[in-house]
Amino acid sequence: MIEFRLDPRSGVATYLQIVHQVRHAARVGILRPGDQLPTVKEVVGSLAINPNTVLKAYKELEHEGLVEGRPGVGTFVRETVKAPPPETHAGLRRSLDRWLRNAFDAGLEEEDVRALFETSVRDQATETVA
Repeated sequence: MIEFRLDPRSGVATYLQIVHQVRHAARVGILRPGDQLPTVKEVVGSLAINPNTVLKAYKELEHEGLVEGRPGVGTFVRETVKAPPPETHAGLRRSLDRWLRNAFDAGLEEEDVRALFETSVRDQATETVA
């Protein structure tokens, strides 16, 4: 089961952080069709947030078709986000882990790594579109 983590410094609304984490987990295969999301009560208890925030996130995910609410039962993953097979993810993850180790060994801080990574992702996406 997914465990949500919030970053109050991110500037991203709490409900959107939950939405993004569910999408991410579905994309990388952590969540699969039929998996149940934590109940609103469980999320409220673990994160100490307003139940309406969790409901808003789950409604957004339901609107996208990623999950479905079953009254009295819970919220379940309907489909995964289109992504390469898990074997491809595993190899890419190992490569990324090596890259991250090299970056941190070279003295980069987490913010430096994020900035470099995000810049590279944007550059690659731009090249792909062009």
